[in-house]
Amino acid sequence: MNLRKLILTNNACYKAGKTIEPKGIMIHSTGVNNPNLRRYVGPNDGYLGVNPYNNHWNQDRPGGKSVCVHAFIGKLKDGSIASYQTLPWNHRGWHAGGDANNTHISIELCEDDHKDAEYFKGVYKEAVELSAHLCKLYNLSSESIIGHYEGYQRGIASNHSDPRNWFTKHGKSMMNFRADVKKLLTQQPPEERKLYRVQIGAYAIKANAEAQLARAKKAGFTDAFITYY
Repeated sequence: MNLRKLILTNNACYKAGKTIEPKGIMIHSTGVNNPNLRRYVGPNDGYLGVNPYNNHWNQDRPGGKSVCVHAFIGKLKDGSIASYQTLPWNHRGWHAGGDANNTHISIELCEDDHKDAEYFKGVYKEAVELSAHLCKLYNLSSESIIGHYEGYQRGIASNHSDPRNWFTKHGKSMMNFRADVKKLLTQQPPEERKLYRVQIGAYAIKANAEAQLARAKKAGFTDAFITYY
């Protein structure tokens, strides 16, 4: 996960200052062919690149709309994939057009022309990892993650088709997404590697000790050493 932070402090949503107790995560996608994070996140922090139109969302009501999400995932200026946190995670966002604003953390995926399988793969992986991170942070299950279209089906979001409109082009669904998040949540952390040091022999003659050290190093014990008493 490549998570950065640039809070949209000039957005009216942030200024409203309302908070929530997160109960789930809602996945959105932008619906337009522009994978660049700088289109939505700004100003340029050195990684985003310059938005020549200055139409990012770090303004009161971007494009005259009351919109703001907790995170965007897309391309940096060097073409790599990153996540940007744009609101505090427990801030009430303006993303769902319904009651999910009061319960869900929102992640917006920057769509492209739906033809770049590698870009989709990178964004999908980043979104899975960010979602797993948030699930751990707020003790959420993978089943608490829904797409915007699923929010509409449940009556807690406006009528949008995202991210299904993009996911299906690459053989993915929200069911796949939840399963992939669950895999990360159930993975066991690697066991801590333990090293056991064995000391062999004590010598009254320094030359004998040095000879034994040479044999140990030749046998592959490169961290062997002599201790003087």
